Amino acid sequence: MNSVQHSPLGAPSAYPRDYDPALLYPIARAEGRRAAGLDAAPAFFGADLWTAYELSWLDPRGKPQVALARLTIPCETPNLIESKSLKLYLNSFNATPFASPEAVRERLRADLSAAAWRGAEHPATLGVQLLLPEQFAAERIQELDGLLLDRLQVECTHYQPAPELLGAALDEAPVEEVLVSHLLKSNCPVTGQPDWASVQIRYSGPQIDQAGLLRYLVSFRDHQGFHEQCVERIFSDIRARCRPIKLTVLARYTRRGGLDINPLRTSHPMALPHGGRTARQ
Repeated sequence: MNSVQHSPLGAPSAYPRDYDPALLYPIARAEGRRAAGLDAAPAFFGADLWTAYELSWLDPRGKPQVALARLTIPCETPNLIESKSLKLYLNSFNATPFASPEAVRERLRADLSAAAWRGAEHPATLGVQLLLPEQFAAERIQELDGLLLDRLQVECTHYQPAPELLGAALDEAPVEEVLVSHLLKSNCPVTGQPDWASVQIRYSGPQIDQAGLLRYLVSFRDHQGFHEQCVERIFSDIRARCRPIKLTVLARYTRRGGLDINPLRTSHPMALPHGGRTARQ
């Protein structure tokens, strides 16, 4: 299985001229989950919701076409796809003729599904949606709804994940809340570059101590981990320490290389968020 150390991240890369699905670099999710102390197949649902802003190809007459692509990668796939490899793969479409946008969508779905499900006993397909220029005007910026934790004046002294900061009123009546912070930051485990995100925590159960939760989210500031791994760790730490009845964690990371990644992890089956992006994305 591919390792993080041998991924295209942090290495000089020539932009491909020709379509090449071999550029995709899957990394086993189990590797990051073990490092975070999680089971290889933890008990949550969810998906990684990607937006690709830099997708282009040629029509049969050689005229360039553009689109946005939305990718839905279920969290039960054995592999995540390393983001720089996806960028290089998408750029390999730039000089490649396709008969139609539908042909592009089907090619994306086949290649990405093969990479994400590689090694699975029962592989499946991923969700791929193309938004064409005539649909761009319907795209909207929308912030995550919820009570803003960042309003709290707290002292922050931890910059590596500190789940001991989490707490909840375990002996009181359960509540339902949606909490939001724009202060989540982690770092790429290969390049050390910062990854910025807004995070939404929706739960029912014992009321979570908001100051402790904010300080906990800030504690990821010097942590090295992929977006998906950070969200899974946040979900698992909150579930273990605060014992919610239901819990959903969604992070919207700012884009890099024309891609944003928005991992969602939840304790129960639910509809995925519909489109949209935050102002920072």
